Amino acid sequence: MPRKDAETFGYTHEQYKRFRKYAVRYLMLFSLLYCFLYCTRLNLSGAAAAMTRDLGWTSREIGVLTGTLFWTYGIGQLVNGRLGEIVGASRFLTLSVLLSAFVNVVMGFQSSLIVMVILWGLNGFFQSMSWTPGIASLTNWWPGNKRGFATGFANAFSGFGQAVSTLSVALAFAVLPAQGWRAAFWIPAVFPLAMLLLFVLLARPTPTSVGLPEYREDDPERAAHEEELRALSQEKGNFYPYKYVLSNGRFWLWITIALISGIARYGLSTWIPMYFVEKFGLDITSGLLQSLTLPVGMGIGTLVVPALTDRFCPQNRLPAVIVSAIVGAAAVGAIVAFDPRIVWQRAILLSLLFIAGFCIYAISGTSWAYATDIGGRVFSGTSAGILNSSAYIGAAVQSMLYGFLLEKTGWSMIFVSIAVLCASVALLGAAGSKSRRKAHAEKV
Repeated sequence: MPRKDAETFGYTHEQYKRFRKYAVRYLMLFSLLYCFLYCTRLNLSGAAAAMTRDLGWTSREIGVLTGTLFWTYGIGQLVNGRLGEIVGASRFLTLSVLLSAFVNVVMGFQSSLIVMVILWGLNGFFQSMSWTPGIASLTNWWPGNKRGFATGFANAFSGFGQAVSTLSVALAFAVLPAQGWRAAFWIPAVFPLAMLLLFVLLARPTPTSVGLPEYREDDPERAAHEEELRALSQEKGNFYPYKYVLSNGRFWLWITIALISGIARYGLSTWIPMYFVEKFGLDITSGLLQSLTLPVGMGIGTLVVPALTDRFCPQNRLPAVIVSAIVGAAAVGAIVAFDPRIVWQRAILLSLLFIAGFCIYAISGTSWAYATDIGGRVFSGTSAGILNSSAYIGAAVQSMLYGFLLEKTGWSMIFVSIAVLCASVALLGAAGSKSRRKAHAEKV
């Protein structure tokens, strides 16, 4: 039985079936491509322990190297989010994968910290050419009342990307053991290249590229919002989207949340493998495998929570942020109490890592849903780029800061500080929700 017109976004029944097929296909292919792209970004975390051993580096030098990517990735987001809207997402995604894979292969032949910092900085910029253009393309296929699910699904695969990256590094050590850490830059580069081929062959960036008209929003407020943005974009020019989103006070609240969640997310992702190796004396492969529950939790958290906001709080997604931040703070704070060398404590520790990843990345996933709320199909690349830039500035700060402080204070400092940061996100979310309720009451 044909669906009602309001539920098929202006399409006939047959058109809607075709639209849904290509929407799901684009979501799956982009999510998998971005997942495998992590093999050429987070592989450095997996190789870090071996690099400190073989090259005689300290945690401070590793922090400088990893932080370089975060800085250039964050800066690149500010530019590439908008450029992707203007030039086209598919070109940016293709270049991102090809250039990042090339840099990784070259990295495996280096030994100079300065040279590797330059290369890894370039890798950060190349990687920044993928996420926000992809998010912008998702809005072409997924209407407003389904974007929490779509952005959460794609973000889930970036969470799983850490697990895939970890496994790719473990595979590299097994396949090329004589090459040591260098293999961690060569073998992982193969996976995103293979996925890129499928993406180019099968994914389509817009409904018009498969002979369909653009969908119509069934929510009158969303539809009016997008029409307003289109008119503003044509009238004000290519750089107006920056002014539009940055003049919104609520958007600055989300920028702050993204910054703090970036510190928390990468504070765990970057240092957990080394924590198991240096604190408890596990071998490098065991340390990598022990940390897998963190990215698995991340992937599931951002898959579930943003989709729930579509159903329960689509107009104000902050309640989901508040709950996730409170539970995440408790889980992270408890990690330091358990020893992975003791079987029963290991089970609890891995569960806490799962919960921490679930909650912290749920916050991140919800922010992308908000980016599409404020930007629609017109400015979502710009809004997502700014939020992602903020998140990666946070990632860069933690990398350099924690790399330095580890030498001075020890491992407990990382977990305590991340717990405090999660608690601060809950407070920000509560303040934002309160101000929104007040504004709504005054409007009524």
